[in-house]
Amino acid sequence: MALRLDGKVLARDVERRLQTLIERRQAEAGRPPGLAVLRVGDDPASAVYVANKEKACARIGVASFGDHLPGDTPPSEVLQTIERLNANPEVDGILLQLPLPAGLDEGPLLMAIDPEKDADGLHTLNLGRLLKGEPGPRSCTPAGVMALLRSNGIDPAGKRAVVIGRSILVGQPMALMLQAANATVTIAHSRTADLAAHTRDADILVVAAGRPEFIGAEHVRPGAAVVDVGIHRKPEGGLCGDVRAAEIESIAAALSPVPGGVGPMTVTMLLVNAVVAWCRRHNLDHDLDDLVP
Repeated sequence: MALRLDGKVLARDVERRLQTLIERRQAEAGRPPGLAVLRVGDDPASAVYVANKEKACARIGVASFGDHLPGDTPPSEVLQTIERLNANPEVDGILLQLPLPAGLDEGPLLMAIDPEKDADGLHTLNLGRLLKGEPGPRSCTPAGVMALLRSNGIDPAGKRAVVIGRSILVGQPMALMLQAANATVTIAHSRTADLAAHTRDADILVVAAGRPEFIGAEHVRPGAAVVDVGIHRKPEGGLCGDVRAAEIESIAAALSPVPGGVGPMTVTMLLVNAVVAWCRRHNLDHDLDDLVP
């Protein structure tokens, strides 16, 4: 059976570390860290995600600032809200909840967020910092995947890694982080010919295809570490990921569950970005390696 890459256990550990840091440094800063989540429209999944983020903030002592705008809000009003959050001295991190309603282009809105308050690590400046290996907020899901690998003793150095998916949200930054960890990285996608020929060569396979149960036993090399980024609701009920876990768990050396794998770490890395931004703004000592083992 594959080693279970348990994101819930790791997320609780990181949250405890963040809570301890906040308790020790809040008096010096004069206020707690602040995270603002901006949601536009009434997407049910987004509402659940935002509620989970607010609960996580409450658990560790981060002040939560929620803005919910109607789905027909014009871009100019969304921009005004972002500018207001940029100017709010109590806000250290800003997250624009995706996806946005039709008619809103996420690009200009993400670019309007102050790069130092970019809690999701999606501003062009921060993606450039990632490319150059410079400090800055990191994309939450890929950063959570890297933490899951590290905490389970899976070192990407010298290994062959395949990332399925090329989105700016997961695939592209995931490849950059694995490359920075000295893996040899291949990005595959919907137009990759003979996908299995590439994935069967992977020591580490990260699946962010956005397609339910897309990857099966025929795609996985025996002994590989498989990280499933997808989460989907089945028509008959229940959740599944992008991989057919029942087929893979007897082949892979390690496998992240859905739910309970990458998802909890995505939320936790959002908190990490906000708390680290708070530390930087107030010149508080912090060590990212101590916060995320």
